[in-house]
Amino acid sequence: MTPTPPDDTTDGTAPARGATTPAPSGTTSGTGRPQDTAPPAPTGTTAGTGRPRHTAGPSLPGTDDGTGGTHPGGPGHPAARPTTRPGQGTGTGATSTALTRAQLWTRARGFLLAAGILLTAAVALAGLQAGDHHGRLDPRSADPDGSRALAQLLKERGVTTRVVTNAAEAATAAGPGTTLLVADPDLLGEPQRRAVRSAIDLSGGRTVLVSPGSPSLPDLAPAARANGFAHQRDLDPGNPACALPAATAGRAGTGDGLRYTTDLPGATACYPSGGHPTLLVLPSTTKGGDTVLLGSETFLLNKRLADEGNASLALQLLGSRPELVWYLPTPADMSADPGTGAEDTSLLGLVPAGWTWALLQLFTAAALAALWRARRLGPLVTENLPVAIRASEATEGRARLYRRADARDRAAAVLRAAARERLAPLVGVPAPQAHDPATLVPAVSARLTADARPYDPATLLFGTTPADDAALVALADHLDALEREVRTS
Repeated sequence: MTPTPPDDTTDGTAPARGATTPAPSGTTSGTGRPQDTAPPAPTGTTAGTGRPRHTAGPSLPGTDDGTGGTHPGGPGHPAARPTTRPGQGTGTGATSTALTRAQLWTRARGFLLAAGILLTAAVALAGLQAGDHHGRLDPRSADPDGSRALAQLLKERGVTTRVVTNAAEAATAAGPGTTLLVADPDLLGEPQRRAVRSAIDLSGGRTVLVSPGSPSLPDLAPAARANGFAHQRDLDPGNPACALPAATAGRAGTGDGLRYTTDLPGATACYPSGGHPTLLVLPSTTKGGDTVLLGSETFLLNKRLADEGNASLALQLLGSRPELVWYLPTPADMSADPGTGAEDTSLLGLVPAGWTWALLQLFTAAALAALWRARRLGPLVTENLPVAIRASEATEGRARLYRRADARDRAAAVLRAAARERLAPLVGVPAPQAHDPATLVPAVSARLTADARPYDPATLLFGTTPADDAALVALADHLDALEREVRTS
């Protein structure tokens, strides 16, 4: 008869009282005391269920007595039969905790669906906006901020509109019969400004600069200076001071931008705001033609072209020559050095500001979702096993694990600790002192008879680790005999 492990050993892994001995080889089964439920799940239990994992291997040595009969826990006992539980397998190998393909698909399909919806929406929006959207003040754009309506009106009057995207092409196209419109002069680099200035001086045609400010005026129109902003959206031409024929259009929306001032003789100042014009015409000092400074581009846009006299003013300013060269600067034209262009612009610099904020919002939303779905770290929660497991079954499984790991030291420590805790109340030793050899050994020795003296309590209860499996089996037998002697004394 072998002693059984205690209810709660010092290492916290021994099986419940009444279970069979967790000896890896040659041990007999428990003490005959029934036990309905299993102890806390030992090492090797199935992940997430707390159930013992049945592994293949030889039966515990000693279960067959050699006569055809079996002790409890042997091959003929129900506890020795392999069992199958959901998620546990057939008991012939280690249980795998890896996720199956079906489980991976179940977990990932929500995220994949959301990503697919976002991608589809992005492609749809890009497709819807890619048709006529070319940016602000673009004669090809039908957006509210585009200028396609003006280009169509000019076409009806025999004026062809040509869009160029670099300064060299704009300077080449300029001539006596052309009107060169520069959409945003302040974006130009120094080489581009020199090219436009050359076209102004040599072409003999008209050059229209839209909202030029302090960065570009010294190079493109040195005779003029910016003088603050206008305070009204729609302004009167200022007749009779304005001698420009196009001013017959009357009131127009030129007051949403800059004002100018100049000391150049022969300059024409129109649509004043606070005493300073928002439309200034500078005559050329070299080869004829003139330069028109527009403080605001609002009256050229689709959304404002039909207001006040905007359409008439725009048609007369841009339709005075048979050809209109519409120069839209590109990122390459924003370089300050001739040999550099878009290569000097970083990737983030090319991303519109709206996309930057959208990416920031998406990142914030992803971080909040991660915090919401993250595993909460806290104290362990004790849960009852979903089913009752026989103590002998759990003990056998633990014994197989000990044997596979060759853990005789662990098995011997469990057997001795269990025996000490069962012997302590029998000999009147308090439970806290059950593992104190100075207290327990004399009390146990006093209960032994002369026949039991060959069992040395100190060696059995506090000895060294058995050298082999046979010594471990002998230790289990001797502990069982010692406990039986104390109980019957």
